[in-house]
Amino acid sequence: MKIKYYIFPGIIILLFLIISCNNDSITAPQNIDYRQEMRNFVMNLADYSKNYNNEFIIIPQNGQELITDNGEGDGTPITNYLQAIDATGRESMFYGYYQDDEETPTEDKQHLLDLCLTCEEYGIEVLSTDYCFTQNKMDNSYYLNELNGFISFAASERNLNVIPNYPEIPYNENSDDIIQISQAKNFLYLINSENFATKQDFIDAVSATNYDVIIMDLFHYEIAFDPYEIKQLKTKYNGGKRLVICYMSIGEAEDYRYYWQTSWETDKPDWLEPENPEWEGNYKVRYWEPAWQSIIYGNDNSYLKMILDAGFNGVYLDIVDGFEYFEEK
Repeated sequence: MKIKYYIFPGIIILLFLIISCNNDSITAPQNIDYRQEMRNFVMNLADYSKNYNNEFIIIPQNGQELITDNGEGDGTPITNYLQAIDATGRESMFYGYYQDDEETPTEDKQHLLDLCLTCEEYGIEVLSTDYCFTQNKMDNSYYLNELNGFISFAASERNLNVIPNYPEIPYNENSDDIIQISQAKNFLYLINSENFATKQDFIDAVSATNYDVIIMDLFHYEIAFDPYEIKQLKTKYNGGKRLVICYMSIGEAEDYRYYWQTSWETDKPDWLEPENPEWEGNYKVRYWEPAWQSIIYGNDNSYLKMILDAGFNGVYLDIVDGFEYFEEK
């Protein structure tokens, strides 16, 4: 039923001001511990996945500030969060923090390094990705990461859409069977398959490498990889076993994913925030909202269940640092 209203101009102005104030309160939720909400999200997601496969690997990327009470390396560790994850991903610790192929400033680097070293102290393996393409910087990235006990990948492309030509063979290449993430000595971060015409082209290219861990997407041009295809990727070219980990963003919604509804562009759900100006098609989310979390995990139609069903060894969770967006607001 439509209701017709008659409003005088002065009242319209007053109503506009009231609505504007209400909208501000909606877009900046109060009395929420954004860090703890993200911890809860990751921990509950981990519980759900390990009920299906107790060896399933949980790797949050960035957001290492969640591991201590004050977000610094000298803080008190949050042990229940650390116990829920198997490794942590870190971008741009040594190169690429502000610009690709540039060294990360000392202050930022030390902050990240302190947190990642704390992770290692608690048995949480660090997977470090630096964005650099100059060969001597790539060499230095591998050296610095190994010096600190991290597994690393020097990404020559920010879009993570190529298998690097340098080095010619993976750093610390080996023929070992990799069953646990702590056994890995290198990894390939290749979540954008746009340079491969078909899924089989992608499989053939990756299968011809000896990386210990592959981090990839569930989809190739919106078509999901199936268990048979993922199984092919679990063997290195030299015959050793390796881990295949699936990328999934939990702190942003992506308008090219299967779950996206075109109606959201005009009638957006309450949990959907504005588009990320740095990444077209990516939208911040109120990740603590049950409606968003049900898209990610907890039911047979969820994103994580699709990943489990496809046979991946684990999941690589992105935008775990989404709490920063709300804290800054």
